[in-house]
Amino acid sequence: MNQSKINPAVLRLLVIFPNVLSYLLLIGVLVYISTNFADLKAAQALNFWLLFAAVLSPMAIFTTYSIVKRIRNGTL
Repeated sequence: MNQSKINPAVLRLLVIFPNVLSYLLLIGVLVYISTNFADLKAAQALNFWLLFAAVLSPMAIFTTYSIVKRIRNGTL
């Protein structure tokens, strides 16, 4: 079966774009927490949002590390 190869630039874009979106989500969550800190604390929802940010941060950083590592190896 003939499989067409994806252009490396398009492949990088398809891999990097979701990572950029995860950073935008992280920034949005941090802004949301900082602007609604008192309300979240009063509603006892602050722990959830802090946990969400604490889980999202290492995931975004590890994904960035993985992408950079693959680009340097030449596999991406």
